[in-house]
Amino acid sequence: MIQVTPAIAIDEVEIETRFIQASGPGGQNVNKVATAVQLRFDVRGSPSLPEPVRARLAQLAGQRLTTNGVLVITARTHRSQERNRQEALERLITLIRQAAQPPRPRRATRPSAAEKRRRLESKGRRGRLKRLRRQPPDEG
Repeated sequence: MIQVTPAIAIDEVEIETRFIQASGPGGQNVNKVATAVQLRFDVRGSPSLPEPVRARLAQLAGQRLTTNGVLVITARTHRSQERNRQEALERLITLIRQAAQPPRPRRATRPSAAEKRRRLESKGRRGRLKRLRRQPPDEG
C-alpha cells in the first residue's frame, strides 16, 4: 500500500508500470536499454479514491488522462529504470495530493465605486480611440 494522504492509500496492484525506450542523450545506453517508465493508473476504476478526489484528479490530469479514464505518466529524465519509476510514482502521488485538497470556496465580492469608475473611464477612452479610427462620413 502506498500512503498518499492520511485518508487515501493506493494498492500497488492498481498501478501498472511499463518500461519503454527513452529518447535523447545517453549514448549507446539509450539504444540498448528501455529506461523510460510509463506509469498507468486507472482513475475511474480505482476503489481507493473518493468520488470528489477522482473528479478533481481527472480535471488536474488534463491531456495525461485517456478516454478510458487511465492516467498515463511518462518519466524519462534519468538513465536508470528505478530512478524513472520512482519519479513517475512521486508525480502520481503529488497529483493525487493536489486533487485531495478541496478547493477554497469562492467568496462573492462587489467591485468598489472607484473600480467601477476606473472601468467606465477606460471603456470611454477605448471607445474614443476607436471612434477616431473611423472613416469620416462622405460630404456630398
